[in-house]
This record gives sequence, C-alpha cells and structure tokens, in this order.
Amino acid sequence: MRHLFLNGPVQNGPFTFATHPGKAVGIRLAAALNAILGLPPAPHLWNTVTLAGDLRHREADGPKIPRQRFEADLIADKYPAGQFPVGGVMTDTDAEVASLALEVIENNLRAGTLTISRETVPTCRACGHMTGTGNHPCNACGSTETRERTGLHLVAELAKDRPVLDRSDIHASHRQQPKHLQRTAGNVAGRLILSRTRDHGIDLSPLGLNGLVLDPRVGIHATVLAAARRHEADTAVMTITENAANHIAAHGQHFREHGGTRLQYALHGHLPYDHTASLQPLYEAYRATQTITDGFEQWFLPLFSVKAKTTTRPDQLPGLFKHYMRTHFAQPAEVNAAVFKAIRHSVSAGDTEWITNKHALAAVMAARMAVPCAVVKT
Repeated sequence: MRHLFLNGPVQNGPFTFATHPGKAVGIRLAAALNAILGLPPAPHLWNTVTLAGDLRHREADGPKIPRQRFEADLIADKYPAGQFPVGGVMTDTDAEVASLALEVIENNLRAGTLTISRETVPTCRACGHMTGTGNHPCNACGSTETRERTGLHLVAELAKDRPVLDRSDIHASHRQQPKHLQRTAGNVAGRLILSRTRDHGIDLSPLGLNGLVLDPRVGIHATVLAAARRHEADTAVMTITENAANHIAAHGQHFREHGGTRLQYALHGHLPYDHTASLQPLYEAYRATQTITDGFEQWFLPLFSVKAKTTTRPDQLPGLFKHYMRTHFAQPAEVNAAVFKAIRHSVSAGDTEWITNKHALAAVMAARMAVPCAVVKT
C-alpha cells in the first residue's frame, strides 16, 4: 500500500460528533480519500495524553476506574449507537504505539538527534508538574509557587541542515505548498524537551526517565506511524489543520520516518458547521433527501476543506451546495476508468483541483454510490 490517510489524532474531551461535527473533519476527510484509493477503512486516531484528561480523571464522580478504560469510554460516547468505526480506534497510549515510539526514540538516540541529558526546568512546588516560565498558576493544581528542578530529560536537537518543514513533509502539489507554515513552523528553540509530567502517556521509564511520559506532540506522530505500519503503508498522510501542524511539526521532526514508512501532513481548513442550519430552505428547494444532505455535509465539505486549506466562510455554503447538487445530477451511469484513475493519481500526489471540477467529482460520486460502505460515516 503506497498511501494511507489518517486523521490527526483528535483530542479526547467531553463532546460528541453530533454536537461538535467540526471535530470529525479530519476523520471524514481521511475516510473519503482512502475510499477513493480503494483502501480499507483506517482506524480513527485519538489523543488522550492531555493535562485536561488528567484533571477529568482525577475529578470524576463515582468509583475510580483505570485511565485507559476512562478514555475508552469517553471515546465510545462520541459515536452514535451502532456507528462505531469499521476500522476501529487507536489512541496515543496503545501498546503498539508505545512500542513504536520507543523504537524511534532509541534509533534517534543512537543517531545523536535525541539525547538524555540533565536539564533544569521550572516545576510547581506543590505538585511537581512541569510549568512554563512566567508568574502564573500551575495548570495542574493552581499553586503559584514554582521552583527550578534539575533532572534527566529527553531532548531533541533540531536538524541544522534542513528546515523543520520542507516540501517532502507536506502532501500537496507544488503550487499548493503552504509557504507561510513552512516559515513559521521553525520558530522554536533549537533544543526541545520531549519528556513531560502527566498522569497518563507513553512511559519513558525504560529509558531511565522515571515519572515522565513522552510529549503528546511527539506521541501524535507515533500514533499515525503505528496505524500506517498496521496497514503496511509506505506513506502515512496525516490530515490536520495548519494551526495544529504549526504546533506539533518541530516536536515531530525526528518522528516522521520509521521502518520504511514516511509521514506527511495534508492540510485542511475549518468548516462552518454552526451555520449549516441556514441551508435548510435551500435543501427544501432542491428536495434534498437526508442521504444527499449527509453526503454534502459529511463527505463533500471535508473534501472541500483540503482544497480551501484555511477556513470556509458561511457565505460560501449556498454556492458549494449548488455545486454539489449540479454534480449530483451530472453523475455518469458508469464510471469512466481513465477519469477515475486520474483522480486517484491526483489524490496520491496531493492535487486537489479535481474537487471543484464537476465532471471529476461526479465520477467520484458515482463510484462512491456504487460502493456506499467505502466511506466510514461518523
């Protein structure tokens, strides 16, 4: 398998996809692109290593349950009854993710791109949580008392012979390269501490770093690589917003290739799901069925977000729906094999022009309707 699209792990929190459909954009986009390539459903990826998660677990009412089960229950509640993903779920603390992460760390330690060294970091005097600089309350316990603590940490040295992000790291055609992101992603310190204080995460004690876990910005990359390895993919393409990529790219620089699998980012924008209710008169005017409106909101809009890359405005929605309907009516009786092959090539190359081409999109819609189960519905 050459390419596999995987969602940038979604931060697990107290929401559902019904109430926050924007959280599912990366999942739906990855599912749509994999289906076009004829690939089996990929797992939905989740980020569970968060301080907010630590606090939720500590403060949860009722009998205390193991953190892994706590996170699994929260994830399961995201999905409507009977619609758990066909490809399953994977979190950033699953055993296969932790195993792969430690493999990558050990490789980088041997190469010298990662080191274990004594570092002095600010910590909360009350609870020991690593804090940032500045005179603000500890995010873990609220205390304002801090102290400098020296201990062993996992440290990354950013490569000096290449930028944090170059063209090979972005799944996009030449003319769609995000130049602004490529400039800003490198605006970080040359040395990054990759070990953190969390209640939950990939345990770094096998490396002698007792009480520390892997930075979740690194764990996100390990999760995508682990899912790709499970599916024997050569290239794992993470669907992610530009802002999120800017936040994690430097920490993932040494975790974007392992065991013959390369990780790239496919950037997508935000969608104005809070405004889709305004389309109801238009839906009624077109006599759109629930299947058609679901296809527009849950399939086409995520595809459009990878072309728009930043933000789709609410005032664009009526025009996009009309384009979708014109395409719906233009679906061919039979899919043209040559056209569909060209679209698959575009998907693999990161070219998104076909998404707003009525005839190309009509061919994809026809193929999708022929195999409706190919796209996982959330």
